[in-house]
Amino acid sequence: MDYLPLNAIRAFEATARHLSFSAAGEELHVTHPAISHQIRRLEEWLGVALFHRGARKVRLTEAGLILQASAGAALTELGATCRRIRRNAAQASLSVGCIPSIASRWLVPRLSDFTARHSEIAIRVAYAKAEDRLEDDNDILITLGADPSPHVTSLKLFSRISRPACSPHYLARKGPLETAAAIAAADLLHDETRQGWQEWFSKAGVEGREVGSGPVFADFNILATAVIAGHGVALCPVEVFREELRRGDLVVLSDISTDDDKGYFLTMSAQPSSAEARFAEWFRDQVSVKAEA
Repeated sequence: MDYLPLNAIRAFEATARHLSFSAAGEELHVTHPAISHQIRRLEEWLGVALFHRGARKVRLTEAGLILQASAGAALTELGATCRRIRRNAAQASLSVGCIPSIASRWLVPRLSDFTARHSEIAIRVAYAKAEDRLEDDNDILITLGADPSPHVTSLKLFSRISRPACSPHYLARKGPLETAAAIAAADLLHDETRQGWQEWFSKAGVEGREVGSGPVFADFNILATAVIAGHGVALCPVEVFREELRRGDLVVLSDISTDDDKGYFLTMSAQPSSAEARFAEWFRDQVSVKAEA
C-alpha cells in the first residue's frame, strides 16, 4: 500500500518555514542530510519538486507553496488532538498559568473550593506573563487579552477598565481629591511605565503638568500593596480590585478611566478536556457570583 510519508511531511513543513535544511534539522534534532533525504523521498512520492535549490538557500516551488499552505495547519491540529487524547487517557490533571494580579486576588483564595469539588483532578498553578499564549506547558491560561490563535477559545473574565484609586488613609491625609487637577497633583504610583497616567491626564484634560517621578512598579502585586498601604494614587483595574473596593480598602476617586477596551481572559483549547471544561466553568462562576454580590 502506498502510504503517505508523514515523517517526510514533517521535515518538509519545518524546511518550508525556515527555508533552510540546516535550520529544519536543528529544530527536529536530525542532520542536514537526513532532512534532505526526507525531502527527496517526499518529492519522489509526489512526483514533483518542492524546492528550487540554490547554492546558499532554497525557495519553494509552486507545488511546495500549495503543500505548505495545508501542512502547517494539519500538523498543528494533529498535535493538539494527540495531546488532548493523552491528557484524557492519563489521570486527570490540569496545569493553569495565571498572571499574578488574578492569581493572588481571585484564583488562589478560591482554589480550595475547586479541589474540594473535584478531588480527582490534580491541579498545578504557575505564574504567567501578560503576553503569554497557550502552549504545551499550560492547559489553561488566565491573562490579559484574548488569544487570537486558531484551535483555542478565550472567555472574558474581567474588564480592564482602570480608574484612579487610593486608600482611605491617604485620602484623609492628602484630600480632598475631587478634581482631575487635584488627582494629578497627588503622589502618583505607576504600573510598569508612566504611560498609563499620561493617558489618564489626556482623557481628563489635564494640561501643562508632568506625571512626576513617582515610583514605577514592575510587579502589579507590589503596586497593589503600595496603594493599599497609603503611599499614593494608582490607576486600578476596578473589576480586579472588587473585593478591596467592597471592603473599603480602596476608594475610587474619578469616573474617568483608561484601558476601557481591554480585558482579562481565560484561554483553553477549542476542544477542551473534561478537566479543562470543569475548571473554566467553575472559575467563571466564581467571577460571576462575586460580581453580583
